Amino acid sequence: MRIVYAALDQRVPGTTGGSVHVTAVAEGLAALGHEVDVLATPGPGPFPAGPARWHALAPPLGLRHLRVLRADAVRAFAERARADVIIERYHNFGGEGMRAALAVGAVAVLEVNAPVIDYPGSPKARLDKALLIEPMRRWRDRQCRMADLLVTPAAEVLPAFVPRERIVELEWGADTERFAPGAGGDVPFAKRPGAMLAVFAGAFRAWHGAIALVRAMRDLRASGRRDVDAVLVGDGPELARARAEAEGLDGVTFTGAVAHDRMPACLAAADAGVAPFDVAAHPPLQLAFYWSPLKVFEYMASGLPVVAPAIPRLARILGPGHERVLYDAQAPRALAEALAYLADHDEERRRLGALARQRACDEFSWAAHCRKLDAAIREAAGRRSR
Repeated sequence: MRIVYAALDQRVPGTTGGSVHVTAVAEGLAALGHEVDVLATPGPGPFPAGPARWHALAPPLGLRHLRVLRADAVRAFAERARADVIIERYHNFGGEGMRAALAVGAVAVLEVNAPVIDYPGSPKARLDKALLIEPMRRWRDRQCRMADLLVTPAAEVLPAFVPRERIVELEWGADTERFAPGAGGDVPFAKRPGAMLAVFAGAFRAWHGAIALVRAMRDLRASGRRDVDAVLVGDGPELARARAEAEGLDGVTFTGAVAHDRMPACLAAADAGVAPFDVAAHPPLQLAFYWSPLKVFEYMASGLPVVAPAIPRLARILGPGHERVLYDAQAPRALAEALAYLADHDEERRRLGALARQRACDEFSWAAHCRKLDAAIREAAGRRSR
């Protein structure tokens, strides 16, 4: 099939989860034999040289809230490409891909990685209702109605009117060939002999909880534990706050943003992966733990045991056997105690890492994700033809 992937607000190449996701899905679908053209914002380097074809098309002024103003450009491209399928990454003020699919008669696929429905107490919902006709909700609902298929990690974030047969729940994944134990390359930090190294990799936003790892390190040092170090890889609005929290604390390294192609070596150099999500810091998570945690899949693929709060969704992803490192986020020192447990049990740490690696290869590779997506798109196309 000829697929046009409208990911206008994603910068490729880039260091964000969205950039990684778009690249992996585009290349994965192309590897399955589809002709894939991607519309995206150019990143700091050249577009990937893989099997997908990349085209520069950014939102006006680089603002994702203005994406829908590119609807005519997306439709014209889809007409030239004779698109059979148009995939669009959902945004409240998007819809350019869904409108283009309707215009050219293509199968419309909406990727939903953020809530379509409003969470309780949402300021946006109050504003929308103050406008009397609720234009934002109506446009979100229209996007969902235009879609032949909605792809999401959590169906709870979709409107109740969407028929279940038009929804496919898919986790993200990892490149299990590149992210693997022993992956080589230069790393922007040093590992101290004799110390277990815990890594946090990702966006420094409040709900990603990087500051919780810094506080756990402070707890460990206060209790006399010097056999655990931490490296925090990434950038974001919470980085300055996390650095301030770590002031005067030894064994904590901040690398700043690192290109994604260097991340396999960074993770392979660590002993444990930390995903200290703080669901209370992000009100939309009242609806569900709705995003697919890229860092967790890449930790698993790298053969790292994953230390994370005991959220049911994360427990399902990791599978049985990880209970000792799924901690109670409400309990003081719980993260520090989980890290200390891994530092004290080398064999168990390696066993959990091997178990995580096998599970990533079996269930959470990008290749597996794309095979399931391909099957769902074909089924949606079949429903349309009937």
